[in-house]
Amino acid sequence: MKRSDISLVALRRILRATEIYGRELAKAAGLTAVQVRVLQIIAETGHSTPKAISSRMGVSQATMTTLIDRLVAKGLVDRRRSEADRRQMDILITPEGRAAVARAPDPLQDRYVAAFDALPDWEQAMIVAALERVGSLLDAGHLDAAPVLDLGDIGKPSPSR
Repeated sequence: MKRSDISLVALRRILRATEIYGRELAKAAGLTAVQVRVLQIIAETGHSTPKAISSRMGVSQATMTTLIDRLVAKGLVDRRRSEADRRQMDILITPEGRAAVARAPDPLQDRYVAAFDALPDWEQAMIVAALERVGSLLDAGHLDAAPVLDLGDIGKPSPSR
């Protein structure tokens, strides 16, 4: 088998693992992996700001606004004016949001991070460099992406570029 074919099989396995996890998550919690991660971040202290969450996840504030809108619509978080700065909005997790986090299966990214962190530094650097190179080969450098394995909402088509 050609090396390019071997690399494509490896990529497809990664995508398939992400897809399977996304379906398990949707079935168990009714949420995407990214939505669960947002809830987990807010649950750490009970509240956060959209800017802090978007910064931590490495996504734009516009993307975060859309995510928060969906979580508000599901009753998992609430928006409130900040007591400290009335110009700012705080995002608070609801009891339903905490329950959704508790129902979510073990995040695939947590398993990956634990295994990755156990690797020696040289191997971590090699993997990061290879993955960044693969991303550039796919012309994916411009895509908004968080360090959370996710395929988006199950059943919704991906937006085109």
